[in-house]
Order: sequence, then structure tokens, then C-alpha cells
Amino acid sequence: MSLSPYLPIVGLFALAFAFALFSVAIAPLIGPRRYNKAKLEAYECGIEPTPQPVGGGRFPIKFYLTAMLFIVFDIEIIFLYPWAVAYDALGLFGFVEMVLFIGAVFIAYAYVWKRGGLDWD
Repeated sequence: MSLSPYLPIVGLFALAFAFALFSVAIAPLIGPRRYNKAKLEAYECGIEPTPQPVGGGRFPIKFYLTAMLFIVFDIEIIFLYPWAVAYDALGLFGFVEMVLFIGAVFIAYAYVWKRGGLDWD
């Protein structure tokens, strides 16, 4: 078995590694050096950091709802890609199954929209 078909992939990984290493090594040397108090503080999703937790140390539920919605629709895309690649091999059965899947996701989307889950107050 010859390894020559894998040479372009190895070259691509080597190039990516070299680019990442170069970027990390050169950034402190050529990057801007304008430090201020706000840049050195921890970033808390737009919430001003305070010594005492706001609201008893709990995050608003909107953060978790947004994360869950992202995961649901991200998983939908993950299922759509292989279906699109194998569309010809699946035939009518695959089409009907994907229409049912998209319908179920659309119903969930409409429910979340109606309940105000997409409104960022």
C-alpha cells in the first residue's frame, strides 16, 4: 500500500499547524498594546462584573434557552447534510422522512417563536 495519496492531506495539516504556530508566536510582537482596565477584566456576556453575584448568583434563563435553541437547530443542520449527500440513493422514502423531520423542527420553532423564546429582552 502506497502512502502517496495521503501526502496532500499531510501537507495540508502541516501547513495548518505551521500557520497556527506562526499566528500565536507573532501576535504578541505585532499586535496593539493599548491596555486599559476594561480589557483586563473578565467578560461575562455583557453583564458588568461585580464582587457580589447579581440576582443571587444565578444567570438569566435566556442564556440557557438560547444555547438550547442553538443546539437544536445545529443538530438539524447536521442531519440535513448527509441527507443531501445521499439524496439520490434514499429515493422517495428518504424524502418523506426528511419532510417529516423538517416539519417536526418547524413545529418546535413555531412554538418557541410564539412563546417569545426568540425575543431578547
